[in-house]
Amino acid sequence: MTDKGDVRVLSAASQLPPAARNLAFLKDSTGGVCVTRAGGGTSGSGGFAPAISPVSDVILMLPALVVVVGGLVGVWLVSFLVETLRSVPRTPEKLRWAPDIPIAYIQVDGLRLRYIKTGRGPTLVLLHTLRTQLDLFQKAVPDLAKHFTVYAVDYPGHGYSDIPTARYDAAFFTRSVEGFLDALDLRDAILAGVSIGGPIALIAAARRNPRVARVVAINPYDYARGRGIARSSLAGWIAMVTSSIPAIGETYMRLSNFMIVKTVLLGSVASPGNFPLALLKEMYQVGNRPRHYRAFVNLLHHAASWEAATAIYQRITVPVLLVWGERDWARPSERELDRRLLPDAEMVTVNRGGHFLPLDCPLELNELIIRFAGAERRR
Repeated sequence: MTDKGDVRVLSAASQLPPAARNLAFLKDSTGGVCVTRAGGGTSGSGGFAPAISPVSDVILMLPALVVVVGGLVGVWLVSFLVETLRSVPRTPEKLRWAPDIPIAYIQVDGLRLRYIKTGRGPTLVLLHTLRTQLDLFQKAVPDLAKHFTVYAVDYPGHGYSDIPTARYDAAFFTRSVEGFLDALDLRDAILAGVSIGGPIALIAAARRNPRVARVVAINPYDYARGRGIARSSLAGWIAMVTSSIPAIGETYMRLSNFMIVKTVLLGSVASPGNFPLALLKEMYQVGNRPRHYRAFVNLLHHAASWEAATAIYQRITVPVLLVWGERDWARPSERELDRRLLPDAEMVTVNRGGHFLPLDCPLELNELIIRFAGAERRR
């Protein structure tokens, strides 16, 4: 078949194999012959290319996609089975490390919070870290009770307190602690907080809460957009990264076994021997409470709120003591930033101390709190 004026020989197409007959021949701007694939791409002038359809590509990939998606769904479903098979811890009636200290509960904003009270003297409220509970202070409480009326509380979503559906950010935890102070009518309180407990105490002071007299911020978790836990261990890094991915973060938490949780928690102390094994096991078991893992993922998801809260530190007028463990996750520049934000604060570094300073160096920490509070020693 020919065309006058510009001849194109097309009869050869009839001699092509059936698989190649879907090729279209187009005249290019230079007069050459272009071969256009069924998908729209072209080969060089005068050449031929096999016809490959995008639909065919998808069909070829379908088995692999089914395997991948099926595997992910399978892991997701298995994670729920793992969660179901885990034993839920019974709420203890006594403290394992101090059976004589009574355990109490109080309603704060409709939530039941666990707390303890012991000792005599000025009011001291101990605020624990993220993912732990009031038992973090088990090495510090007995001595502090000789100088203070000591209170320690489990935040919502932690320890044996209620686990609500909420936005677990800095504002939420601060309101909970302020509500705790109100519910017990605590006055002239010294707030001593570790990790997120530090910013909680500082935010309450910045809000000019009249019940707060002094603040001891221990390794305050208010830097790196709240991603400090990623520096604890590989498991901590994975927990931090996956917390921002829908479904993945919760799946990872459901599948976390004792060894994974142990790795994260031991990354919080300067020496593994400073973390009592019984406490380690209890904190792991507490994580098996229904919805506990969701609260933790929620907290990590809103971790940037802790650094954002530093914007109001300049409003603080009460005395502040900043205490850093030498081996805490915070870098020197991040520690200095808090010093600049709180120019009137005293800052101390405790040698051989990690993030969980009450476990690493309880005696040194207690001495700092007692001196800062001006409390008298009672023998």
